[in-house]
Amino acid sequence: MRPKAFTLIELLVVIAIIAILMAILMPALNRVREQGKRTVCLNNIKQMVLAWNLYCDDFDGRIVNANTHQGQRGAWVIWEPDMSVAEKIRNVEEGALYPYVPNLKLYKCPTGIKDEVCTYSIPDYMNGHLAIAGATPDPLKNRNKITNPAQQIVFLDEGYLSASSFTIYHYQELWWDQITARHGDGTNFSFSDGHSEYWKWDDPRTVEIGRTDLTAALTQLNPRLEDPYWSRGNRDMHKVSKGCFDGKLGFKPSPSSY
Repeated sequence: MRPKAFTLIELLVVIAIIAILMAILMPALNRVREQGKRTVCLNNIKQMVLAWNLYCDDFDGRIVNANTHQGQRGAWVIWEPDMSVAEKIRNVEEGALYPYVPNLKLYKCPTGIKDEVCTYSIPDYMNGHLAIAGATPDPLKNRNKITNPAQQIVFLDEGYLSASSFTIYHYQELWWDQITARHGDGTNFSFSDGHSEYWKWDDPRTVEIGRTDLTAALTQLNPRLEDPYWSRGNRDMHKVSKGCFDGKLGFKPSPSSY
């Protein structure tokens, strides 16, 4: 007796069922994978802010230099134009925070750009770039001057190491640097009291900004952000600006249209 075998129709039915199951399961698997990356990133910036606080403890509250531009003394990491991967690694290892967190993996979000070594940034107000006329107040130099440590952002996932520190307006309702949206349309922050948080964006304009190609951001996106359309009434922008300046908003926000 010949052994019974599947007919062609039966095989096609089985393949179709597997394809349907895969189509149902893949979005869920992708969400789980992304949640895992978000959790790793959240832990990374928590470790970074713990290192930041240890540095403050060792230097009588003095805040590490957040201005990464080449030539800055005591910067937490160092930025140079057109760095190779080896130079990026060297400039992290020569940074002022590396003795407190000597693990390169903690400097990069798992969803970071290829060949990027450091994806995190510190706001201007935390001893970063000097005050920008009409845009930002003078940076704080000492942790003891922070009045709302649970609200003061220290690290955020900017997506790549930039020349300086993370900039956002304080006195105007306007973005400056690009914000990211790589973790389910949101991003991660850590605060001077040592905790970290994931913020999911509510405004579709923020999501669009965050989804812009990070590798082209410095040349393509910033001019767009000068358009008030992206910021007016944007509660995400209000929240980030407030978090970057000790929990204080420096302008009267417009009503949200979303």
